[in-house]
Amino acid sequence: MLGLLFLTKSKKRTLEESVLLIQEGDRSLLNEIIDAYKPFIAKNVSSVCKRYIYETDDEFSIGLIAFNEAIEKYSPERGSSLLSFSEVIIKRRVIDYIRKQTKNQHTSIDLTYSSLEEESAGMVIVNELSFEEYKKKTDEELRKEEIIQFQELLTTFDLSFSDLVVSSPKHADARSNAIIVAKTLVENSELKNFLFEKKRLPIKQLEKMVEVSRKTIERNRKYIIAIALILSSDYLYLNDYLKGVLDT
Repeated sequence: MLGLLFLTKSKKRTLEESVLLIQEGDRSLLNEIIDAYKPFIAKNVSSVCKRYIYETDDEFSIGLIAFNEAIEKYSPERGSSLLSFSEVIIKRRVIDYIRKQTKNQHTSIDLTYSSLEEESAGMVIVNELSFEEYKKKTDEELRKEEIIQFQELLTTFDLSFSDLVVSSPKHADARSNAIIVAKTLVENSELKNFLFEKKRLPIKQLEKMVEVSRKTIERNRKYIIAIALILSSDYLYLNDYLKGVLDT
């Protein structure tokens, strides 16, 4: 930990700069970062498990793997810090692990109860309902965190949720067209880089690539930018919300 702090102070390297070096192949720095942020990992795993987490726990191992995944996937274009991004990834992976373990446990309990008849089948139902309630609560918390992160990203483009409410296309067809424009932008690396660097739409280039008029693109500019930001980032819930429209 002290070595990492000294390294950061002496070279004035941010955590995000360190991550870029790791992505370029600095494995020793990766080990230093992971070791230094084990308390951060344990804290986020504990917040999901609702209990103190030890480094010997399976859930902590899941958190370590998730933190490493966040380092590999992180990009400054996401508009959030590495810690904010990794917090979401860690919690998602731990929740996925708990869901899988609980599902297996329910199957085992059900078989045991059926064969030994020591407990009523109602106990399995109670356990399942309790887990569903926990899952629902955790999903709500992660959804709120994701929205907060998205709000922060919007501000870097001088946008807000109130702007999106006002500028959102009123008709379903218009919204679908705007989403198609946003998807076209995101799938083109040059246009995507332009958006994040200039903080504005490359309208002239987009006009040539989609069957939507320049006037329509300009009118829905804010909405298109917002959708492009969602598609460019690891927003689980916001992307799920768009999936139905994109698949049509």
